[in-house]
Amino acid sequence: MKKVRKIEVPQKDTIRKLRVAAYCRVSTKYESQKSSIELQKEYYESYIKEQPNWLFAGVYVDYGSRVRIDKRAAFQKMIQKAVNGEIDCIITKSISRFSGNAVDMLQTIRLLKEKRVTVWFEKENIRSTDENMELAITIHTMLAQEEIRNMSENIQWGFKRRFEQGVTLNNYKYFYSYDVIDGELVVNEQQAEVVRNIFEWYLQGMSLGQIKRRLEENQIKTASGKSVWSKSVIQEMLCNEKYMGDCMLQKYFTEDFLTGKKARNTGQRDRYYVHDSHQGIVSKEKFLEVACEMNRRKSMTVDADGNMVKKNRKYNPQNILGNILECEECGATFRRRTERGKVVYRCATRIEKGREACKESPTIEEEWIKTEIGKKVCGEEYDEDVVKKKVDRALIGKDGEIKILFV
Repeated sequence: MKKVRKIEVPQKDTIRKLRVAAYCRVSTKYESQKSSIELQKEYYESYIKEQPNWLFAGVYVDYGSRVRIDKRAAFQKMIQKAVNGEIDCIITKSISRFSGNAVDMLQTIRLLKEKRVTVWFEKENIRSTDENMELAITIHTMLAQEEIRNMSENIQWGFKRRFEQGVTLNNYKYFYSYDVIDGELVVNEQQAEVVRNIFEWYLQGMSLGQIKRRLEENQIKTASGKSVWSKSVIQEMLCNEKYMGDCMLQKYFTEDFLTGKKARNTGQRDRYYVHDSHQGIVSKEKFLEVACEMNRRKSMTVDADGNMVKKNRKYNPQNILGNILECEECGATFRRRTERGKVVYRCATRIEKGREACKESPTIEEEWIKTEIGKKVCGEEYDEDVVKKKVDRALIGKDGEIKILFV
C-alpha cells in the first residue's frame, strides 16, 4: 500500500505595513497659522490611519524658516527616526514646505533614499524614490529658493527706505533699561537707575571687572534674568549710543539669505544715525565722558602695585596678532611663543609674573585664533590686510572667548 504524504501549502507572507509620518511647517506662531497647523495635523493623522496598509508614525511640526533645516527641531528628529529605520515614508504638503534650500534638499533626499525612505510631496505629486525624480525635485526647490531670495531683497529694500527716513526698528527680545511698547522704546526706571550707576562707577575709576562684581553682589539681574554678568556686556552698554537717546541703524545686516547669517556692518552697507530717536537714560555729555575715558584706558595697564600706568607697547608689523590681542582680565598684551612645536599666544602678565597674577588668562594656539578672527572679521578665512584695517583690539577672556573691538 502506498504511503500518502501530506504536503503543507506555504502561507502567503503577511504584507508589512508601511510606517508613515507627516511633516508640516508654518513660518510664524501667529494664531491664524496655529489654527492652520492644527487642521493640517488632524488631516494627516486621519488620512494615514484610514489607509489599510499604513501605520501612523506621527506628525512632525515646525514653526520658522523654510531655509534653515538645521534650525528645525521636529524636522531633524523626523529625519533621524527615518535613518534609524523607524519611518518608511514621509508625506508633506509641498517641496517648499520641506526645504527652500536646493543643497539641503538634495542631501536629505539622497540620505533618505539610501535608507529606502520615500518622501511624497502632495502638491507636486512627486515621490522621491521614483525613477528620475531627483531633477524635478531640484528644479522645484531652486524655484522656491529664488522666491526666498526675491522676498529677502524686497525686505532689505523696505528696511533701507525706512532707515533713510529715520524710522527705527525696535524689535528687541531683551534691552536692559528699556521696554518695547507698540514698537517704541520706553524707559524702565528701575533698570535705568542701574545703567546710570554703571556709567557713574566707570567714571569714578572702577574697572569692568569691579562693576561686574558690584552688580552681582547687589543681586542685580541681567536683561535676561541671569545672576552672572559679563564684562563684555557691560562694555557694550557703555558704548551703546541708545543710552543717550540716539540710534545707529543697520549695525548688522543679513550676509546670506540662505543661512540667515548676520555680519557686522563695517562699511559694506550704508549706516544711518538718528539723533534723539527716543528718551535717553544718560546725558550726551556723560556718554562722551565715558568714551574719552575708554580711549584713555586703552593706552593704560596695571602695574605690580595695582596702579594704572602707560603701556609700553611697540607696534610690530611682522606680528599683527601681537599688536591687537589683549587680555580681558588684566589688560596686558598677548605674546607669541613656541611650545611643544606649536605657535601659541599667552598673556604677558602671566609670562612675567606667573599664573597667579592672571588666573583667568588662557593659552591659545595661533591657528585657532586666526580661524576665529577670520570668521568674525573677514567673513571666513583670516586675511591680515582686512584685520589691520578693521580691528582695533581683540579681547581674550577666560575659556578663549573673543571680543572684537572694531576701529
